[in-house]
Amino acid sequence: MKGTGLGGLSIQSLSLSHFRSHRATRLVLDGRPVAIVGPNGAGKTNILEAVSLLSPGRGLRRAAMDDLVRRPEAIGWKISAALVGPGAGHEVETFSEGGEARQVRIDGKAAPQLALGRLLRVLWLVPAMDRLWIEPAEGRRRFLDRMVLSFFPDHAEAALAYDKAMRERNRLLKEEITDARWYGALEAQMAEAGAQLDANRRAALARLAAAQEGAETAFPRADLTLTHPDDWGADLAQALAEGRRRDLAAGRTLLGPHRADLAGVYAAKGVPADQSSTGEQKALLLSLVLANARALKADLGAAPLLLLDEVAAHLDAARRAALYDEIVALGAQAWMTGTEAGLFDSLGARAQSFAVVEQGGLSVVQE
Repeated sequence: MKGTGLGGLSIQSLSLSHFRSHRATRLVLDGRPVAIVGPNGAGKTNILEAVSLLSPGRGLRRAAMDDLVRRPEAIGWKISAALVGPGAGHEVETFSEGGEARQVRIDGKAAPQLALGRLLRVLWLVPAMDRLWIEPAEGRRRFLDRMVLSFFPDHAEAALAYDKAMRERNRLLKEEITDARWYGALEAQMAEAGAQLDANRRAALARLAAAQEGAETAFPRADLTLTHPDDWGADLAQALAEGRRRDLAAGRTLLGPHRADLAGVYAAKGVPADQSSTGEQKALLLSLVLANARALKADLGAAPLLLLDEVAAHLDAARRAALYDEIVALGAQAWMTGTEAGLFDSLGARAQSFAVVEQGGLSVVQE
C-alpha cells in the first residue's frame, strides 16, 4: 500500500495558548523522543492532548471544546505547530473560540479537520485504555478505527457518511415512519459507506498482522479478529431492509459495522486478551501501537507521532529500556510522560526532556 499525503512529519515547535492549564507554553523540538516529567496534575497530559488535536477528531480525551479552554479567562484556546519532514514543512493551527467547533488552518489557509489526517499520523496510548479488552465494544472499536485512520485517511469520511445516514434512519425509526422509500435511500448510503468501513478495517488488521510477523520486539504478538454480533452477508442494504421491523421495535439500527468489535488473543499463550493478566493486556496494547508504527514507516517512509501517557510507570526497567530502544530504532518522535525523571534514564541523550510544574494554577514548562 502506498502512503497518501505527506505523512511521517515531526513537530519542530509547539505552542499552547489558554489551553487547559497552559496559558502560554512553547516547546522547541529537534525530532528526538520527548520525555515530559512532573507531578500529577502539573499539566503533562495536557501537552499530549494538544498534540493529539493535530489529528482529526476530539483528541485523546474526547473532550468538548469548551472543556479545553483555560479558566477563568475562557476566551478560547489555540494550538500552533511547525511540522517538518523530508522535503516538507507546514504550519498548523487549530483553535476554538467561545466553545464553538474547532477550526483548522494549514499554512495560513482554512482547512477541514480531515485534512490533518493526511498531513500527520498520530497514535496514542493512555491509562484510560488499560481496561480496553474488558470494557464495552465501543472503546475497542474506537481504538481500531484510530489505527485504521492512520493507514486510510479517507476512513473518517466513510465513517461520517455512515453515521449521518444512520442517524437519519434512526430518526425515522423513532418516529415509527414505515414508508419504504424513505428508508431505501438511507440504507443504500449506509451500505456503500459501511462496505468501505469494513474493508478498511480488515485491510488494517492485515497490515498489523504482517508488521508483527517476525518483528524483533520485546512485546507479545496480539492476534486480532474483527467480529460482528450479526452477520449481514454480502448485502448490507438488503439486511437493513429485512431488519426494519426489529429496528422499529428497538427504535434504532441493530445491525451494521457500527456494532463491530475487536477480539484479541495473546498469540504465544493462545489466551484471549480479556482473560490475560493486567500487565499482559497492557503489553498487548503496546505491541499493537508499535506494530502500527512499523507498518506506517514501511508504507510512508517515516514513523508516526506516538503519544504514550504514563506508559513507563507500568513497565519494569528491562521492558522500559526495550520500549525506548524500539522507539529510537523506529525514528519516531514519541511524546512520553512520567512522574519521575528516573523512568527515562535508559533513554539518556536520545531524548529531549522537559519538566512541568504547577505555579499558581498555571503549567510552567522548563527544559
